[in-house]
Amino acid sequence: MAMYTSHPVSALPTAPPRETTGHLLLRAWCVFVLVLALGGVAVVDAIGPTATGVVAVGSAIVSATVWAVVRPPIAARRLPFLAFGYVAWAGLSILWSAWPAASVLTWLLLAVTTFQALFVGAVLTWRDVVGAVASAAKWVVAASLLFELAVALIVRGPLLPGFVRAAGDEDPIRFWSGGNLFAGGPLRGIFGNADLLGAVMLVAIAVFAIRFAAHAPRRTLLWGWTAVAAFLFVRAASITAVVAAAFVVLVLATVLVMRTARRPGERTRWYALYAFLGIGGGAVLWFARDAIFGALGRGADLTGREGVWADVLARADQHPFLGWGFSTPWIASEPLIDGWIVDRGQTVVQAHSMWLDAYFQLGGIGVVLLALVFLAYVWRSWFFAVDRPRWDLRADRPYSPLTLLPTLIGALLVVQGLTDSAPLLLWGWTFVVLFGAKIKQSPLIGVGPAEQSMAIERGEFLRRES
Repeated sequence: MAMYTSHPVSALPTAPPRETTGHLLLRAWCVFVLVLALGGVAVVDAIGPTATGVVAVGSAIVSATVWAVVRPPIAARRLPFLAFGYVAWAGLSILWSAWPAASVLTWLLLAVTTFQALFVGAVLTWRDVVGAVASAAKWVVAASLLFELAVALIVRGPLLPGFVRAAGDEDPIRFWSGGNLFAGGPLRGIFGNADLLGAVMLVAIAVFAIRFAAHAPRRTLLWGWTAVAAFLFVRAASITAVVAAAFVVLVLATVLVMRTARRPGERTRWYALYAFLGIGGGAVLWFARDAIFGALGRGADLTGREGVWADVLARADQHPFLGWGFSTPWIASEPLIDGWIVDRGQTVVQAHSMWLDAYFQLGGIGVVLLALVFLAYVWRSWFFAVDRPRWDLRADRPYSPLTLLPTLIGALLVVQGLTDSAPLLLWGWTFVVLFGAKIKQSPLIGVGPAEQSMAIERGEFLRRES
């Protein structure tokens, strides 16, 4: 006879594990920090440098408070000491700087950027870091499209920084937006610069694709975000971004091929082949630049960059070891900068090459320190991507798509740094410190004290993604 009992054999159903409210707020704050890094130039154009400085310092204070409360596990011996060395040398240059006020101001920006990058990497797991970068990229993509749409429909003409309508005699170099969304000209997005728009859209496309490959939720929407980012990338019409995209694709193909290697020496021939393609392609691009850039509607002097390089190099050679003093970016109001190099009536505020900028500001010592920072970053991110995750005898664990992001962004920054100083500040430097420190602290996704403690806070058991 069937019997009813109030003591069932199976366990009572329970609600699925959920993220704590604190972790949701923490991740939202990290997204805000990354939005400030990606769109910092837009904030300056919108509210001015003084208000932007207040926002930057205020956000750093909030992050420091959150860090003190969360207290994530940190391995002190695995901190990015090479990046710290560059920051320290930049701060020390204040003692002999030709523009001490500018050095203090820009060094504080560098220090805040470095701290915020360390903060995001310390309080989030790899999975959350990539998700936060993707969320920040979505905000920047949406803001750029809506901004260009508003300028085209409401202003119906060029717009200057500070939301000032441009007069008829303004040089286009001063425009925040040219209002070209429907006119067919190049777009600048919220950055006021087509090269920056193209570079950030390339970051967005890369992180969206990686999230899709990692089976992130709402994958259909990722196609839409990728399409919008690709549209803005194409409309930016930035040659630097196009060359960087080609290099990023080459690096991605190389990583995927390297992952297929089964024997210890099998990677050697692939390294040789891709090195040949990379060096050969770079040589063709340089020596045939007259024909290539002419066909693309650009000057062979890289839009006046060769003249800027010559002027900067001539002045940098006057202080070859210590440099003139840190200032990234240059402050146009400084007497030694104001009117020194002028492009269409505007004082140039960067050397258009991070290596030449480092030599000009921090001398040969600064160049060596910067080279060590990027060499360490590229080296670690490369093997983070190509080596199979392993912490015991098991050697067949699947690769994670998330490991591709640091090396792809590294490829972008290396190419961008040849003709632009952007990798030395804001999102460029943020990603170098963030990913460089994160790889050292957590060289395996989902493994280690930092990854486990954050996973518990997220309200779920540790799981390793494929």
